[in-house]
Amino acid sequence: MILIINTSGANLEFVLDTQYKSVQVEKQSVALPTECEKFITECGAKWSNITAIGVVTGPGSFTGIRLGIAYAKGIAMGLNIPVVGINAFELYLAATPDAFVAIDSGRGDFFVAANGLEPQTMEIEELETKQMEWARTVGHKPFDLRNGIKIVAEKIKAGTIGPTVPTYLRPSYAEQNKKGN
Repeated sequence: MILIINTSGANLEFVLDTQYKSVQVEKQSVALPTECEKFITECGAKWSNITAIGVVTGPGSFTGIRLGIAYAKGIAMGLNIPVVGINAFELYLAATPDAFVAIDSGRGDFFVAANGLEPQTMEIEELETKQMEWARTVGHKPFDLRNGIKIVAEKIKAGTIGPTVPTYLRPSYAEQNKKGN
C-alpha cells in the first residue's frame, strides 16, 4: 500500500489505497504524527502494510513542505521503504495532461508549469498570454491527492525516484529579506 502525505497547504491530507482524508489542524507540526497514525488505523491498515510513502514537495507553505518531507523520510527510513516526492504540478497534470497549471502564490504572481514548460513563477501579464498555448488552465481549484498513488507507483516502477527535495520556485521570505553583512 502507498501512503500519500500532503502538508503543503492549510490542512493535513492523506491518501491510502482508495481512502482520502483532510484534517483541519491548528499546528501541522504537532498534529501530523497523531493524525497520520489515526488515518492508517481508520483505513484498517498497519505501518507494516505500507510499501512506499509519497509526499507533496510543493509549491506551497515553506514550513509545511519541509515538515512533510522530514516526516515522510523519517517514517520511510524506519520502515525501510522508499519515499517519493511529488509536486502539485504532477498532481494537476495527472488529471489533465493538456493543461496549463497556474497556482496563485499569494504574492501577486503565480507558480506555473505544463507539459513542455518547466515549473516557474510568472506575472499575471505573461500568464494571460502563455496559458493560451494549452487547451485549458487549472490550478484555481485544489488538486486531487488521490492521483498521487498512480504517480508514486509509476516512479517506483520506472526507477525514477530521485532525492525528495522541496519544490521551491523562489527564495523564502527570510532569504529575500536577508541583509548583507
